[in-house]
Amino acid sequence: MIFLNPLYQQVAQTYATRINHFPLIRLIFYSLDKTLFYFLVYCVLRGLWWIIRGRQKHAFSFKHELLLAVFVIYLLLLFTLTVFRGIYFPWQIDWSQHQQLWQINTIPLRETLKLWQGKSKLDFFYNLFGNIVWFVPFGFLFPRLKQDKRRGAIQTIFLGACLSLSIETLQFFINTGVADVDDLIFNTIGAAVGYWLYRKFSKK
Repeated sequence: MIFLNPLYQQVAQTYATRINHFPLIRLIFYSLDKTLFYFLVYCVLRGLWWIIRGRQKHAFSFKHELLLAVFVIYLLLLFTLTVFRGIYFPWQIDWSQHQQLWQINTIPLRETLKLWQGKSKLDFFYNLFGNIVWFVPFGFLFPRLKQDKRRGAIQTIFLGACLSLSIETLQFFINTGVADVDDLIFNTIGAAVGYWLYRKFSKK
């Protein structure tokens, strides 16, 4: 970790042996640290873009830039938590060439029902509602950035599904997660809920 290592070390020394799910806390720290790093990279690139092209063709809008920054942070955090869990830099990606297609769960709700029948319902609720909640920001933020309500719902939900599919595909090929059709379904529902919230709270 580049930015949060001192804070993480303090937390680890105090709580590593007290919390059963401390690896999850470690994942959150690493994901936040990577998000900060790549957001700074984004800021540099965005600044260069404005210097080279912005003044010629676009009018600067602080509100739009702030909203875009929030959207970028959301996407970075989403990918660092789900896909690039043990990967900090692009050259650390190890593409797996021996993945088998049978490892992909293509039967809708099969794994979710297994979680419901398990001893603890926490995994079930996290898998169901967690996957929905994580994509609500996409459905809410994307149309605000686009600022075009024509065919907005179809486009937003479709792109939310594409984003989810890209995550599942990357998890499969770099072996950092389980590719599951249930995640695709719940993520798409989350994007739809986010768009509904956007329409509900946006000015008509």
